[in-house]
Order: sequence, then C-alpha cells, then structure tokens
Amino acid sequence: MPITNCTQLVRFSEGCGAEIPRWILQRLRDFGDDRQSIVEFGINVTTQLCDRLIEAGAPGLHFYTMNQAAASQAIWANLGLPRS
Repeated sequence: MPITNCTQLVRFSEGCGAEIPRWILQRLRDFGDDRQSIVEFGINVTTQLCDRLIEAGAPGLHFYTMNQAAASQAIWANLGLPRS
C-alpha cells in the first residue's frame, strides 16, 4: 500500500493486523501535516520495499491504491516496470 496518509495507514494496518515498522511511523509523525513530504517519503520507501521484493524473487506486486492511483503509478515508474 503506497503511503500517502499516516492516519489512513494506521487505520488500514489495525484493520488487517499488520504492524507498521516503528522507523516508518516515526518518520511519518516527524512530517506532521506536511502532506507533500509524506507522499514523497511514502513513494520512496514503498519503491525501495518493492524493489527488495522483486530482487528476492517475488512473482508479482499488488497495490491497494486507496483511491490514490498516482502514488502507485509513481512507484511503478520508479521501479522501471513496463506499462501494460
């Protein structure tokens, strides 16, 4: 899930029982209300995590866009993956 909103991420993770790494949560809190910095951080960190999954042999990626398709598209472009 691309990180675009701290509150939304916390609610989503609580709903599915996933734990947000403390370092990610702290960075998000450090940004406060700076939405642009949160989105940029979210795109960068999610790109890095997806790249690690691909390098480790993940057969594919699935994004929950939460009506934020632009962030998923940016991550896809950052990964250099082809558009279908």
